Amino acid sequence: MKVKQFRYSADNLGYLIYGEESAIAVDGGAFEQMLSFIEEHCLELRIVTNTHSHGDHTCGNRELAEATEAEFINVGELPSRRTLPLEGSRIDIIHTPGHTADSVCFYIPGILVSGDTLFNGKVGRCFTGDIRTFYKSIRKLLELPGDTVIYGGHDYVREYLEFARMVEPSNSFINAYLRRYDPTHVFASLEEELKVDPFLRLNEPSVTSFLKSRNLPVSTEYQRWESLMSLM
Repeated sequence: MKVKQFRYSADNLGYLIYGEESAIAVDGGAFEQMLSFIEEHCLELRIVTNTHSHGDHTCGNRELAEATEAEFINVGELPSRRTLPLEGSRIDIIHTPGHTADSVCFYIPGILVSGDTLFNGKVGRCFTGDIRTFYKSIRKLLELPGDTVIYGGHDYVREYLEFARMVEPSNSFINAYLRRYDPTHVFASLEEELKVDPFLRLNEPSVTSFLKSRNLPVSTEYQRWESLMSLM
């Protein structure tokens, strides 16, 4: 299976997960570009769904479903399904509440479409207010192989790497990450994220030192998570 990224609005990112003959649309705001790609590659759109229920991600659902007669699956139904089939393979659904209660990620070997749970450079904002559950969701994603490519729901790379630089000004990987950044194709491996994203680097002495300088609690990993979240 392959993944095609589509940019829309100022910084939103939507995706087609596709095989030789069929596709699934995730966060279809770029519905016109998606439909063109589907037609150009002679694909059948089977399913339209989302990473979570925020309006900037659900826009385009109706247009895609009506133009193709694809099945629309509400994101709230996805955790109970656990997988979506595509051409004899499966897409695993990982329920990752935190940004929203219904947030999910889509995993195929080597690729994670992570919506607003995990961006390139930083985790998402916790609009549920349930910081502990969000922490558990991120910890779950850290169990994936390091070479997993992370495809987030927005391109906030420059903004979020500035936050990372504030936390760890001597982290040389930040400059290397920015040199590789391409706004026409926004991605990074989990291994690369672990080198720059402070929220994935809670046990690094440099992160702890920064939090101490702000007089924030650092005794446990979860306290350091809470402390970083308070700065968002």
